[in-house]
Amino acid sequence: MLILDGIGGTPALASSWAILSGPTRPDFTPSRASVQRLAGLPAGDRLAAVTSISPDAARGGLIRRGLRLEYATLSWNVIGVAVLAVAALAARSVALAGFGLDSLIEIGASAVVIWELQAPGETRRRMALQLIAIAFAVLAGYLAVQSTWVIVDGFRARHSPAGITWTALTAAVMFALAYGKTRTGTALGNPVLTTEGRVTLIDGALATAVLAGLILNTALGWWWADPAAGYVLVFYAAREARAILASQH
Repeated sequence: MLILDGIGGTPALASSWAILSGPTRPDFTPSRASVQRLAGLPAGDRLAAVTSISPDAARGGLIRRGLRLEYATLSWNVIGVAVLAVAALAARSVALAGFGLDSLIEIGASAVVIWELQAPGETRRRMALQLIAIAFAVLAGYLAVQSTWVIVDGFRARHSPAGITWTALTAAVMFALAYGKTRTGTALGNPVLTTEGRVTLIDGALATAVLAGLILNTALGWWWADPAAGYVLVFYAAREARAILASQH
């Protein structure tokens, strides 16, 4: 395995990994930390150590990592719903209200993934993906109506320092979580976790769009930037719902 070459692996150790993973899990790759620990053992002990590590144990570790990522997402968005509700009401902002609804969807998506990871199966996977798609379709419909009404009415949102701060923090956190979920889901071969990683990535992108709208409204008085940010959410939510549903056929 090439992963061993730069961190002190030996041909014997690489061969042992190939023997272990080849017949049962061709896609199984040891973690860097595990290989580093093995490389530090005396040469005579390495083979015995390698053969004691099973693909099932590695898969269990990946599932636990996926659950930790989902619990972190869940916790952040529970706090976010409260923060965004207060900020949206204070600023009368459609974009913040829509992003609060997106956080509710992310909570639901995380709960669905936790449910699926605890007892993986094809039936659960299909149901989980369908629930996530339906939630995004509802969000897209709500924001399309609300943003259009605000533009037609000429409604102007107030400045929101709290909204700017929270959306900036959320963008950074969601991008980091999305990266972890995508890597873990790919390693597991789990489409639900991988899809939810895309949902989290979109959440980070939407936070960035809402942040831009809030800053433009505050700095330049571009009141229309707030509902325009709402349309960005409509586009991404509708696209994600369509992609998830298409993958089911």
